[in-house]
Amino acid sequence: MTQLSHEDGGAIAKMARWVAGLEAADIPAEVRGIALTCLIDTLGVIAAGSATQVAAHARAVAGMSAGIGPCAIVGTDQRCDLRRAAFANGVAAHALDFDDNCYAGFVHGSAVIAPAALAAAQHVDAGGAQLITAVVAGAECEYALGLASANVLYDQGWWTTGVLGPVGACAAAAKLLRLDAAQTAQALGLAVAGAAGVKACFGTDGKAFLAGRAAEAGVTAALMAQAGASGPVDAFEHRNGFVRLFNGGQFHPQAFDALGRNWALLDPGVDVKRIPVCLSSHAAVDVALELVREHDIALDEIAAISCNVPPIVIANLIHDDPATPQQAQFSMPFAVAAALLYGKLELEHLSPEVLADAQLRALMAKVSMCSGPVWEDEAYRAAAPEGAELSIALHDGHVLQGFRDFARGAARYPLTLSEIDDKFNACLRYAQLRLPSLSAALRALETRGSVRGLFG
Repeated sequence: MTQLSHEDGGAIAKMARWVAGLEAADIPAEVRGIALTCLIDTLGVIAAGSATQVAAHARAVAGMSAGIGPCAIVGTDQRCDLRRAAFANGVAAHALDFDDNCYAGFVHGSAVIAPAALAAAQHVDAGGAQLITAVVAGAECEYALGLASANVLYDQGWWTTGVLGPVGACAAAAKLLRLDAAQTAQALGLAVAGAAGVKACFGTDGKAFLAGRAAEAGVTAALMAQAGASGPVDAFEHRNGFVRLFNGGQFHPQAFDALGRNWALLDPGVDVKRIPVCLSSHAAVDVALELVREHDIALDEIAAISCNVPPIVIANLIHDDPATPQQAQFSMPFAVAAALLYGKLELEHLSPEVLADAQLRALMAKVSMCSGPVWEDEAYRAAAPEGAELSIALHDGHVLQGFRDFARGAARYPLTLSEIDDKFNACLRYAQLRLPSLSAALRALETRGSVRGLFG
């Protein structure tokens, strides 16, 4: 087990000092630009997610009322207090599984950090530049923790977004609430002490619920510390703490020494989703579309589609024969077949009517997954953590093959700003929202004096 000390240089103390001392000028322009892209993308996804039943459930349970409080519930005319806004927007952010991902922890970072940061910024009436700084603070702390935990959590069945997310949300909220280093340490201790989430939630409303709960937990921890509450500042190092109980004794605390020097928003970066299904299917979808287009294949020529993928893809995509749209989001056959049948895969395709399409079902039956010997090589898996070797067998005996290490939208193959804006606007249309100037307002966020009026 890694021997850790919390006396002066423990993980929480390092994060707290860095967050409290962080200034906008300390953050490279490229990092701020990535944070803004993450924020814009996530706000669009929250807007789309607000139209889902689980988001409506979250608003009802939280007891929303129009016009009460300074914090917007994206996609509605409702406003409320900081904690309820973080929860409701966090649920909506992950309701459609269309939010971003970071391999520093295998975590959906922005779905938790952005709702917490937006709510805290509106709570204190902060400006756009302060909001972006807080998003960076939350992201870098959460991803440093992801690097320190070396993906042990995910492999053991913990859902990292629920476990690590409260830390990112707390750091972002603490920055906007202007907590000092001592208060921020107490807040982070509280956030770590209550963190949890299991991957049994996949394919259910539990996934969106846990994202919302993580956002709410982070801001609640920051508010408690602001009020004077104490937390376990040794929550990582304690004999009954995070490292032993969650992470099997493995930890790399040097990840926190790099805060402000090595920016996780740059490396490994953030993967923005191009299509609204689990990221584990994206590389295979890209290969399938490329092969069909390159070789001008008619769908009735296809006999079988075989996807050779890493074990984690097999573990994530558990529904070969999905019965609901939620299950379809974790189905390789659905993702590949729908993309090929419709030429694209959009939010509108996540419906019971589409899932019942006989032509789609016939094509899904031709799609299979395996994890071959090539993925036993640790270096190969690291180079393509959710990659895909894909073969399309035709009825005439020809076999077409292709490979992608990362999908389009990944940090190394980023979407253009125009594509990000197109996705954002498509999300607004899905939710039937008419906010024609919102995209431009968000692009100019750095110069905005107050973020309270962003959503009307």
